Amino acid sequence: MYRLLIVDDEEIITDALFETFARYMPDRLDVCKAYSASEALAWMERSRIDIVLTDIRMPGMNGLELTEQIQAYWSHCRIIFLTGYSDFNYAYRAFQMPNVRYLLKTEGYDKILSVVEEVIEEIKKSHYMRELLEKSSEITCQLALLQQEEYLRNLLQNGTEYLSSTFEIQKELDRWDFGMNASSPVHVVLGRINSKDKHAQSERTQIHASARLIVSSLMEEHIVHVSMTDHYGDMIWLIQPKQTEVEPGSSLIRYLEGTLELVQEACMTSLGISVAFALAGNSCHWSEIPRQYERLRQLHWMKIGDGISMVLRDYDDVLPKKGLRELTRVSNRIEVMSGYLETGRTQQFYEVFEELTSELIQQDVTMERAMETYYNLALHLYSTINRWGLHQDIPDQRRLLHLNEYTCMKDAVQFLYQAADELVRFKSSNEQERANAVIHSLCTYIKEHLEEDLSLVRLAELYHFNPSYLSRFFKQEMGINLSEFIDELRIRRAKDLLRNADLMVREVALQVGYEAAHSFTRFYKKVTGMTPQEFRESLVVR
Repeated sequence: MYRLLIVDDEEIITDALFETFARYMPDRLDVCKAYSASEALAWMERSRIDIVLTDIRMPGMNGLELTEQIQAYWSHCRIIFLTGYSDFNYAYRAFQMPNVRYLLKTEGYDKILSVVEEVIEEIKKSHYMRELLEKSSEITCQLALLQQEEYLRNLLQNGTEYLSSTFEIQKELDRWDFGMNASSPVHVVLGRINSKDKHAQSERTQIHASARLIVSSLMEEHIVHVSMTDHYGDMIWLIQPKQTEVEPGSSLIRYLEGTLELVQEACMTSLGISVAFALAGNSCHWSEIPRQYERLRQLHWMKIGDGISMVLRDYDDVLPKKGLRELTRVSNRIEVMSGYLETGRTQQFYEVFEELTSELIQQDVTMERAMETYYNLALHLYSTINRWGLHQDIPDQRRLLHLNEYTCMKDAVQFLYQAADELVRFKSSNEQERANAVIHSLCTYIKEHLEEDLSLVRLAELYHFNPSYLSRFFKQEMGINLSEFIDELRIRRAKDLLRNADLMVREVALQVGYEAAHSFTRFYKKVTGMTPQEFRESLVVR
C-alpha cells in the first residue's frame, strides 16, 4: 500500500481531495492530509510518505520550499504540485526538481486522479529489481565471501571473546574492506523470509543474495553496511550512517524503517517473496552486537503474523551488559537445535536433541562432560520456556536447573523430553487466538474513540505495528478494509445522534471525528445518499 499526503492551506480543497482519494482506491492508497507545510513535515517525521500532492503558494513555507526539505529527508518521495496559478517562474522551478509533476487546479479531478495513477505506476516500476538477480551471478570470489560471512557469524556468536580491542576489530574490518568504523556505534537489522515459502537450499541462497542486493541498492546513498546469513537462515545487516549525509539517531531509524518497507515491496515484486524485518531502536557498541542480535530474534517470534511482511522495531533503550559471556558461550549443536525449534523444523530439532541426550547416558561419558552437556541443554530449554511464557504449562520447570533432585540421569533426561515436547507443541499451535485478541482490542478502541484521530498511522503507533502491516493484517482477519470499518461505525453513530433534534449537525460532526461540518455532510451524503438534514426530515415523515 502506498501513502499519499495532501497539503493545502485551503481547508475545503484539502478535505475534498482527501475524501476523493480515500474512496477512489482504498486498497492501494493510504491518504493523509495537512493544512500547512509545517504540518506536512510533521507527517513526514511520523511515517513514510510515497506521494505528496501540494499547493505551491501557501502562507509561511511555500510548496517549493517544502519540497526541498522533503527531498533532503526522503529522496524516494514523489511530488505533485497542484496550484491555481499558471506562473511560469513557479512552473520552471518545479520542473528543475527530481520526481516532480506540475498541475493546475483548473484541470479537474479526473486529471489529478490520472496523474496520481501514473505516479503509482512509476513507483511500481522503480521497485522492479529483477536485474539484481543477474548482478549476483557476477560475484566471483566465493571463497572470500564465505570467509567474510564466517567472520561476521563469529562476531554475532562470540562478541567480546572474539574481539580483544577496537584496534583489532578495525584491522579485520579493513582486511575485508567493509568500510566501517570500529570506534563508532552500529545498528543491527534482522530479515526473515516467510517460512511458508519453500525453497531448495541453492535457490534460497540465491534469494538471500538478491534480497541483500536490493537492500544495498536502496540504502547505499546514505549508509555503509555489511550483511550475512546466520546459522538460522536469517539475514543480518550491520549498519552505520554516512556522517556527511545522515545524522545518527532517531532520523536514521525513521529512514531505515521507511526504506525497509520499500525493500519489502521490491522483494515481493521482483522475487515473489515476503520478508519481515526487525531493527534495533538504538545503535550499540561492537561488543554488544550479540546481545542486540538475540533481542531481535526474540522480537521476531513475539509478533503476530508469522510470514507476513512487516517491519518491527525494538524500543529497548539500554542493553544489559552483564551475562553476555553466559549468553554467547553455548555449543554449536545447541545453537543449531535452537534454530530448528525457532523455525518450526521439528524433525531436525529432535534429531539434534536425541543426539545430545543420548550422550548423557552413555557408559563412557565423564561426569564433567555429562554435567556440561546437561546444563547447557537445560538452560536453553528453561530460557525458552520463560521467554515464551509457558510457566503454567510447565509449572515445575525450575527442576531443569537442579540435576541433584533426580534419582538418576535417566530421570533427568525424561524431564528434558517433557519440556522439549511442550515447547514443540506450543510452537506448532495455531496463533489465531493471539490475532483475535489484537483485533478485538483494536475494534473496541475505534468504537470508543470515534471522535478522535483514527488515521492508519495513529492506530499503528498505538498498537506498535507499521502502518502497511496493520492494514494488511486487519483486512486478513476481518475481511474488510480498516477505513471502511471506521466509516461504517461513524455512520451508525451519526444516525443515532441525528435522531436527537437538540443536537446541531456541527455537534454531531465533532462526535464522529469531523471538525468541519461541510466535510461531514459530504461524507454522510456519499455513504447514505442523503445529507444529515435530509435524514432528519425523513424521520419526521415516518
